[in-house]
Amino acid sequence: ASTLAATALDLSRHSRTLDFTNSLRAGTGALLAAADAVKAGSLGSVMVTGADSRMAPTQGELEQFLGDGAAAILVGDGEVVATIEDSYSVSQEFTDVWRIAGDAFLHTWEDRFVLDEGYNRAIPEAVSTMLNRHSLSPSQVTRAVFYGPNRRRHQELGRRMGFAPEQLQDSLLAQVGNTGTALPLMMLVAALEESRPGDTLLVAGYGNGCDVLLLRVTDNIRKMAERRGMRGYLASRKPIPSYQKYLQWRGMVPVIPASRPDRDATSVTAVWREQQQNLALYGSRCRRCGAQQFPIQRICVKCHAKDEYEMVRLVDKKVNIFTFTQDNLAAAVDSPVIVAVVEFEGGGRAAFDMTDRDPQEVQVGMQVEFTFRKLYTERGIHNYYWKIRPAR
Repeated sequence: ASTLAATALDLSRHSRTLDFTNSLRAGTGALLAAADAVKAGSLGSVMVTGADSRMAPTQGELEQFLGDGAAAILVGDGEVVATIEDSYSVSQEFTDVWRIAGDAFLHTWEDRFVLDEGYNRAIPEAVSTMLNRHSLSPSQVTRAVFYGPNRRRHQELGRRMGFAPEQLQDSLLAQVGNTGTALPLMMLVAALEESRPGDTLLVAGYGNGCDVLLLRVTDNIRKMAERRGMRGYLASRKPIPSYQKYLQWRGMVPVIPASRPDRDATSVTAVWREQQQNLALYGSRCRRCGAQQFPIQRICVKCHAKDEYEMVRLVDKKVNIFTFTQDNLAAAVDSPVIVAVVEFEGGGRAAFDMTDRDPQEVQVGMQVEFTFRKLYTERGIHNYYWKIRPAR
């Protein structure tokens, strides 16, 4: 997963990539590992990403609380917006919620046992130790950022640890649900968006114990450029219109298959050979006449120069819909299927599937943006490519 993300982001081949998995604490664990690497001088900067997608059986209580989410945080030693003052971890072998390889859904043990012996014990122990280390009272913390299985339990634990309601960072549980590993990082991003210089943030990740980080916000927070951020993404979300549609998206109810030719088997060789074009979305620009093209062309379509081109990354360029089609007969979850030909800033056109859209709002000239998506899995090989969606 980390190498795929690095390729899509067009990072250097000399970047170090590493996956942290199999724990709710993987996000905060990766954050601590990144901070240690930067402090030791072995790495200059590290991008930590956390993502999770957990599912539960339909129409059950657990399904109401779960959600998908992701966040990314850059750790470095330059002009940082927050410093990590200290960290502390508690390790506890404890089985509360689990899922083994091949399981579609989460399993959970009895609720009272999970809360009393796990969640309500590990986090307060780690948080109180951190506060005592620095002679801090709960009232001296600006924002308490910690994992919660659901909104009620999150607020309950905040009160038990001595934090006032206004000190608790919005858990996002009401807006996006319990995003598992990603939740503490998502909450931290949201907290930083609202922070001011001098604020003290206490961040806690839970799962087989607890990781706690004490952060101090610096004056550089004022320089943080305007970005979409957590608030922007939440504001631009598009709700699924029905529960039936949600079940189809999740693959829990069948979609009537369309009559179409069988898909060709995935070629690992082709995936490797074309990864810069398909994963990092590079096109070509003719050195002789400047024509920009996608896919990459050895022969320029304008001046017919051969092998006189340079690579150009297209995913960050402005794109507008040149023309499009809506297929209402294709049997698909996201019907009607919309395929649009887009025009790149600087020239060149290419066709892409469109997602996260209202078919009534799609029009020629509409500004769109790229989003990296998983298309399908074939013989255990995950296939990813770029789609477009309305610019947010």
